[in-house]
Amino acid sequence: MEKIRSNQFVTQEDFQTALEEIIRPLRREILETDTAGLHLGSSGAVYNQQRADMEALVRPLWGIAPSWIFQKDDELRDAYLDKLVKGTDPTGPYYWGMIDNYDQYIVETAALSVTLLLHKEYFWEKLSKQAQQNVINWLSQALDRKIPKNNWTFFKVLIRIALYHCGEILDREKLLVELQLVDSMYIGAGWYVDGKAAQRDYYIPFAFHYYGLIYARFMREEDPEWSQRFIERATLFAQEFIYYFDSDGEALPYGRSLTYRFAQGAFFSALIFADVEAIPWGEMKTILSAHLKSWMNHDIFTFDGRLSIGYHYENLVMAEGYNAPGSPYWALKTFLLLAVEADHPFWQAELLPVQKSSKKLVEKGNLLLLQQKSGHHLLGYPAGMMVEGQAHAQAKYSKFVYSTKFGFSVSKAGVCYEEGAFDNMLAVSCDGRYFRTKREVRDYRLTETCVYQRWSPFKEVLIETEIYPFDQWHLRVHTINTKMPIEIREGGFSVPVSGRKSKGAVGTDWAFATEGGLTSRIIGIEGYEEALLVTPEANTSLFFPRTSLPCLKKVLPIGRHRLICLVGGILEQKEGVKEHDKN
Repeated sequence: MEKIRSNQFVTQEDFQTALEEIIRPLRREILETDTAGLHLGSSGAVYNQQRADMEALVRPLWGIAPSWIFQKDDELRDAYLDKLVKGTDPTGPYYWGMIDNYDQYIVETAALSVTLLLHKEYFWEKLSKQAQQNVINWLSQALDRKIPKNNWTFFKVLIRIALYHCGEILDREKLLVELQLVDSMYIGAGWYVDGKAAQRDYYIPFAFHYYGLIYARFMREEDPEWSQRFIERATLFAQEFIYYFDSDGEALPYGRSLTYRFAQGAFFSALIFADVEAIPWGEMKTILSAHLKSWMNHDIFTFDGRLSIGYHYENLVMAEGYNAPGSPYWALKTFLLLAVEADHPFWQAELLPVQKSSKKLVEKGNLLLLQQKSGHHLLGYPAGMMVEGQAHAQAKYSKFVYSTKFGFSVSKAGVCYEEGAFDNMLAVSCDGRYFRTKREVRDYRLTETCVYQRWSPFKEVLIETEIYPFDQWHLRVHTINTKMPIEIREGGFSVPVSGRKSKGAVGTDWAFATEGGLTSRIIGIEGYEEALLVTPEANTSLFFPRTSLPCLKKVLPIGRHRLICLVGGILEQKEGVKEHDKN
């Protein structure tokens, strides 16, 4: 994949070339197999193999279908048309089957709907009348199925407008009900919640706004009111979302579905597709260019060139239950911009510096963002966020701080501290072996200077935590009321380990670990009794296969206690980090 690592992602040709490289490992199987799916691996998901294989076939269309606007590929297009016919034919051996309530198939209808919207003259008009009816029948099943009351609502919206685009009657009453349900999740300032009040993550940009902007592109004349509403909200959201990226293009690793990787930038592609200059085109190009260059220089591809499950490297430990081998191709939503013409002002724009301040309180996103080291290091301090029912939800939503240079870790088992990999968390144990960390909070406050959260790892233990960020450091103050003896471990940032042992040192009340231009420091000020340097289980970090982290320790008797420490995740030199990421 050396060719893709040097891609600058500036011109339309750059994006097309990159997409072709990403799709190349899939192309032969798409062209040569008779089935209506792709089998990309043996790891499992919460849905069956037929659905996983269909997902692997359809998700690449998020990039491939837009690319056919820029550059025709009759061979691949014919193969997809053939598989669409086979998958929707109930009399054939490759029929995808009935769509159930809450079915994974419903998610995948979105890529098919957008393909129909982009290529009616080919993916619809070239079908026989019976094949057209089969497609209608198969997609329409989803319209009558139960779905979660979250971003999935847009899947029904997309099906309706795709079939309307192909000449079917539009049920405007049901469409309005679905749009109103989407509207009920809007909380202002460009922000939605994804069904649950505490679920505010990348699904807001790469789902809600992405689909809303697609709606606006195709329904602007038919439904100007809702189209304009989606455009205005996306424009508002863009003013804050630019803060989620550091100047090297790395997006803040935070929340679920992180294996979708550069889908983090898909929101900007949707703005381009809908011709919405929410920020200057040149700034948008700078963000997308840096973002994709950054991702293409991480180890996100398997040995045979497929997108892997993982984040900075192949890693099943951090995955959700709904991550099948084809799931990562959701990332190709970022290539929607290939569907705009070559004379679009985005393609003509010069790269411009992104205008933003060093600190941003994203009130509706429950996040305080600090750009440090000339913007090369982004730190995010969340408050009150936690999503039940997601794998590693505590690690993905509820740590004290997240970083674009240090990443974060998830637990492998959580039985002991090393298995838990509790970086940037206060881990609490009642027996010295089983540790718990912050989950839901009882109360929280978020300002530009302080993040306050009140939480309870055990019913006998109440903790009030205050975080005071400054530069690449932050001060942690814990007030702990406990009705039983407990042991606590206070974790700092994780750093990579390349040799046999971690590099660092330990004192009475301080410890640090360092590697590749990254240094993690923790200094006890009050209440701690011991410092440690810990080596967590391999593959717990989303960024580095092997890590170490400094931590502080204390055994607390029944009563009220105060603990104060300084924690730093320090980017020593930008060049060192880049060099490490390449290795």
